Amino acid sequence: MTRKTLDQWLTEYSLSHRHPANRAVHTVCVPVILFALIALLWSVEIAGVRAAYLVMIAVAPFYLRLGTRATVAMAAQLAVCVLILAFWPATVPLRPVALGLFVIAWIGQFIGHAIEGRRPKFFQDLTFLLIGPLWVVLK
Repeated sequence: MTRKTLDQWLTEYSLSHRHPANRAVHTVCVPVILFALIALLWSVEIAGVRAAYLVMIAVAPFYLRLGTRATVAMAAQLAVCVLILAFWPATVPLRPVALGLFVIAWIGQFIGHAIEGRRPKFFQDLTFLLIGPLWVVLK
């Protein structure tokens, strides 16, 4: 089994993201989906640790293997998510907001792919769900 480089992943991901409207939709929706996912996991604790942190730790080896550029890009995005969540106002219900953002952003993604006329890459390989946030930052 060959392991793809960061550039190979990004190049392959780009094949389904050529239309300017789809690229624009992804530039907005992918970070929203990332934030919403981390937010949904934020209040869940496993053995006293936020599930959001456990997921971040679980995917870290993938980004580390892709190199410094990928690791720093992903760490920066996750740090922004954590900072937003650390200062999230207690008066704003996090779960419903996060769920709404998650659903709306995914609808946007599928609209973008309808415009593109190509299926999302994650239908081919779920690993592309981990590539999307990198593509937005590094494209």
